[in-house]
Amino acid sequence: MGQQFKKLSEKHIGFIAQQKLFFVGTATADSTVNISPKGMDSFRVINNNRIIWLNVTGSGNETAAHIQTNPRMTIMFTAFEGKPLTLRLYGSAKVIHPTDEQWPELYTLFKPTVGARQIFELQIDLVQSSCGMSIPLFDYIGERDQLANWATNKGEYGIKEYWKEKNQFSIDGIPTNILKKE
Repeated sequence: MGQQFKKLSEKHIGFIAQQKLFFVGTATADSTVNISPKGMDSFRVINNNRIIWLNVTGSGNETAAHIQTNPRMTIMFTAFEGKPLTLRLYGSAKVIHPTDEQWPELYTLFKPTVGARQIFELQIDLVQSSCGMSIPLFDYIGERDQLANWATNKGEYGIKEYWKEKNQFSIDGIPTNILKKE
């Protein structure tokens, strides 16, 4: 059944590379717990204890608010095809905004994406596998294009206006600092 590891193994990294979807969990000590599904080829393994993922503009910005207050993050992958497995990565995260010094170098690791708003970096403290035998099988059909089309239609100015209106605070009123250096 479940096992714990101090770092990602090559087998874990191979499993992650095959996944089309992952889930991110964050919370502060007294905020609403947030779990977000992520996709769009937005995940990169840097080494056995460090990963990054690209976050695009969405209806909320809970993860950014939480991480700047409490850096705990859990990322979960689960197999929807093939051999069953659920893999969780636990660690300490930080948010990197487009105005931050690290952005230009890290952003080159991803396909340019209209509406990209943050990169999250996770230093992994613990990797845990579990059986995943109760997870149903699903077929991957393809990526959705609605978000990319929406962001393209908004344009850079429209996206920043959307950030001002919808992405500056979590649902609990915690600042996201998305416009911190503008």
